[in-house]
Amino acid sequence: MSPAPFLFEAPRYRPPVLRVLRRMPPLEGAAIRIQHAPGLRDGRGPVHAGAFLRERRIAFDCTRAEFPRIFAHEAAHFVWLRLGNGARRAWEELLRAELRSRATGELGWSAEWRKGALHPHDAVGRTRRWREYCCEAFCDTAAWLWSGAGRHNEFTLAARYRRARRRWFEANLSGRRLSI
Repeated sequence: MSPAPFLFEAPRYRPPVLRVLRRMPPLEGAAIRIQHAPGLRDGRGPVHAGAFLRERRIAFDCTRAEFPRIFAHEAAHFVWLRLGNGARRAWEELLRAELRSRATGELGWSAEWRKGALHPHDAVGRTRRWREYCCEAFCDTAAWLWSGAGRHNEFTLAARYRRARRRWFEANLSGRRLSI
């Protein structure tokens, strides 16, 4: 029996998923399929995983050591989708404040490279580039908080900004069931 809301098409992922879920707020929603997909790629090349939101599945091609961080990140994409505009805008404001403070670094490569590609007008205009960065920064922050990975070479955001992000997650996500 799979824990709701995940269906394991690749049973080897069940134990690490259960460990990560213990660190996350409770999730509710339709089941998400967990799959193994050797040779997974996107338009830029090989990737560790992909969340297919409309299909309600996550495909993985990562090492056992990376899996908890990657799973937490991909699961967070489903949380982001259902988070609501108010919470997403509040997250955006936190990131704008970081940019005004000239914060460098991030909590994962997917947010890091998007942050580096931002133009000065992106945050003000809420461009697609900005919104994609916000989503990836949310998911990388979730992975940092929920995966159990205390250290990683992709965790380059300064401690004071990490603390602010942790406080935001606690204030906006803790103590409630998250829709996925």
